[in-house]
Amino acid sequence: MYWNYAINGFVHVCGHRGHSLGTPENTIAALRANAAHGGTTAEIDTVLTADDQIVVIHDLSVDRTTNGTGAVRDMTLAEVRTLDAGAWFHTGFTGERVPTLTETIALAHEFDLGLEVEVKEVREIARYTRALAKVLADPDDAARVMMIGFDHVMLKGLKAAIPLIKTGGIIHARHGDPVHVAQSANLDELCIDLAVWHPDDARALHAAGIANRCHVYNPDKIARLAAVGLDPRPALREWLRAGLIDTLSGDDVAWVKALVDEAMA
Repeated sequence: MYWNYAINGFVHVCGHRGHSLGTPENTIAALRANAAHGGTTAEIDTVLTADDQIVVIHDLSVDRTTNGTGAVRDMTLAEVRTLDAGAWFHTGFTGERVPTLTETIALAHEFDLGLEVEVKEVREIARYTRALAKVLADPDDAARVMMIGFDHVMLKGLKAAIPLIKTGGIIHARHGDPVHVAQSANLDELCIDLAVWHPDDARALHAAGIANRCHVYNPDKIARLAAVGLDPRPALREWLRAGLIDTLSGDDVAWVKALVDEAMA
């Protein structure tokens, strides 16, 4: 099952925006590479178009990751489809398109991936919720998905509207009572940056039946930390072996997979 966790003897390897170190983020190519490098889940980002279609893109505008310009909310799906979402990363990905969430879920079925779907939409949450309910009308599709975001109130509303889904709240700070943070919004997971991830919090979350995802830095940053005696990998391996991390995510899926394999060997 896609959301089995370390407490059950399994750790998910999660690509951040797919395998975003080696492919253009949030594209079909990134998801295919995610699976090829051993990822079992992938984190992606979603925004709503003018005609109520959920597309997989990180920013509210298309400027950074396509050859277009403008806000996604002002474009129809057909207009978004005309944009090149790969050439900005490398000419070898020229012609890559912005996928829909529906297409991405279909690929997740093909490669047996779970999807952590971040809601980047901030203006039209009611419309987004209605569109999401249509996308996830099939329980098999809903089972693949965990909806995540920084807005925990929004996530609580999403789960009330679509009870089949799981939800995960992103946090970039260490809270005095992380269990309360999760329970107050009916969350299934907390998504925690390595800088503020703590084993005591993981133990408390697990005791309450709540999972966690630890997001690590890219290998170059890890190498720079290691060079000055601040290598986080020994502690990460210890936490993984102890079953404290349910999902480990990063931009380089192969690197994350190797670290998990080393720890669990």
